[in-house]
Amino acid sequence: MTAPRLEVSLQRIRHNAGSLVDRLGARGIAVTAVTKATLGSPDIARVLLAAGASAIGDSRIENIELMRRAGVVAPMVLIRSPMLSQVDRVVEHADVSLNTELAVMEGLSRAARALGRVHAVVLMVELGDLREGILPVDVGGVLGQVVRLPNIVVLGIGTNLACQSGVAPDHRNMAELSALVRSLEATFDMRLATVSGGNSASLDWALGGSGVGRVNDLRLGEAILLGREPLRRRPVDGLHTDAFTLVAEVIESKVKPTLAWGEVNQTAFGVRARPPDQGDTARVILALGRQDVDPEGLEAPAGTTILGASSDHLILDAGDALLPVGSEVRFQLSYSALLAAMTSPSVTKVYLTNSGTGQRDRPIR
Repeated sequence: MTAPRLEVSLQRIRHNAGSLVDRLGARGIAVTAVTKATLGSPDIARVLLAAGASAIGDSRIENIELMRRAGVVAPMVLIRSPMLSQVDRVVEHADVSLNTELAVMEGLSRAARALGRVHAVVLMVELGDLREGILPVDVGGVLGQVVRLPNIVVLGIGTNLACQSGVAPDHRNMAELSALVRSLEATFDMRLATVSGGNSASLDWALGGSGVGRVNDLRLGEAILLGREPLRRRPVDGLHTDAFTLVAEVIESKVKPTLAWGEVNQTAFGVRARPPDQGDTARVILALGRQDVDPEGLEAPAGTTILGASSDHLILDAGDALLPVGSEVRFQLSYSALLAAMTSPSVTKVYLTNSGTGQRDRPIR
């Protein structure tokens, strides 16, 4: 088969999603399954829905449009604040969007009126991570204006943690979110149907021993796709961590010195590398580069070490033996590496229909 390619085990993704849906469901929390790292793959979206996800979330309206065209039937949530320039597309294709700016929600209202639709919004609250969010002291004022917008319904509130500053979801900030919900409901005499308590980083808190308060939704991507929680990148018990495998082909295999010679300056990507001298080593070059993947997010096979990468080449220390030209090397990926590989048009995506048997769906570019 062609390389580089990303082999995707739909069976393992379904297992991970179903396991988390069941565990969180027992705590009263639904799962919005996030497809942004898969570039809105309809194949993966269908598996997530079959596993019990209540909605599909994506950060790009283009991905939501792709899934709609492919016939994916599900509530669609735009999980990045909409661009004002895209409000018409957001209202047409997304059922719900996460919002922080009144000007954008006014734009969504105008677009919804023009299209004869009602669009649901979730107000995002800043709880310390300093990415998107309305400050808690300001939420009431914003809500008071949004509830008066025609063709807009306030579905609930949410928060995002651990992405920008690494602030962990815990009892304190999650209790603050629940307290804010109760305060807003009392002030406006309304019921907020959705309280979205964050992303995969909220798993440890949500599955812990304490109560979850009013939180009834999590937006999960990494935990489902890679079987890990993002705070410390630890595997989640009972989940597969190898649903995705990146395969690259050897294009050069030679014994070379460890150290470069000549005047050494910055590399093509500004890194000045000077490894310790280990004499001659087996060096292998793969047809894979930074244009395809985040090399720092690759886990090399046992006995090999990633030495570096340029735009189109990944260089390995192959250990004791050279690998034949034309042979393949398989890597596990971090979230950043998965995101890049799924985005690269040069990496073929191959969906495994029956993991372990070698049966495959057609490759999809």
